[in-house]
Amino acid sequence: MHLTTDRSDSVVIVRVGETRLIYPLLSAFAETVAALIKNGEHKILIDVSQVVYLDSSSIGCLMDLYRQSATSGGTLKLSGVHERVRTMLTMTGAQEFIEIHGDEQSALDTFGV
Repeated sequence: MHLTTDRSDSVVIVRVGETRLIYPLLSAFAETVAALIKNGEHKILIDVSQVVYLDSSSIGCLMDLYRQSATSGGTLKLSGVHERVRTMLTMTGAQEFIEIHGDEQSALDTFGV
């Protein structure tokens, strides 16, 4: 899985470099984000601008990571959400919990950065 991490002030940005976020790739993704949460990162932005498709396992994984972050007092948000991915998140109700943003800067602004 192609993942990179970056930082903008107090926000850690996890960039997903895959066009499809699907079950076989979730292990590395989940481990990376869970480790950030465990290490005390409270503001996490996941950049999915390369992702044009995600499956139900990926949505479940995002919801679990959101729960882990919220439980530790943190916030997890998505940026670069394509319309197809937004539709999938909306159909499952995930957008009721995870904030989704069209671009990185608007998402960073909501963190107060």
